[in-house]
Amino acid sequence: MSSSVPPDLAEPSLEDILIRMEPRLKRVLSRYRIPAQDAEDLLQETFLIMISKAGTIRNHDAWLLGTLANRCIIYWRKHRSRLWDLVDATILELLADVEAPPQETSDLRFDLDALLANLPDRCRSVLRLRYGFGCSTAEAAEKMGYCSSSIRKVTRRCLAALTEQLLSAGFQPGS
Repeated sequence: MSSSVPPDLAEPSLEDILIRMEPRLKRVLSRYRIPAQDAEDLLQETFLIMISKAGTIRNHDAWLLGTLANRCIIYWRKHRSRLWDLVDATILELLADVEAPPQETSDLRFDLDALLANLPDRCRSVLRLRYGFGCSTAEAAEKMGYCSSSIRKVTRRCLAALTEQLLSAGFQPGS
């Protein structure tokens, strides 16, 4: 008896998979608009996951495309989350900065109020309670009639809406 695995059941090499799949992988990265400097990292993460699951994957092509698409989605979720955290920190700094010149603080508050005016009432209320009045998460939840476990999610959504307003008004993160 031969102990070798039939060629049709042998695991294909990573090099063979990459050569065969390269155009399709590039299309996935392009479809999700992944920056070139991050695309290679996502591919490496995907291949590392594939190596860790060696022997359990039936259809390497479909698995690879699906996993890369999921990694792209996770990439953009993290990116948005960092932007929301930046907006969150900026709002807190703006409201807490007592050393800023009064004119600058007044201008920033005016701009922020103009952006908040474009948000739904619920978002305006949540953001004002959390940041304008300094309410804790539990206090904001109680005043808004939410359960305390869901107010963080509501606040995140409102920060996302505010972030979109900031970006459409020309705000540049990191500037």
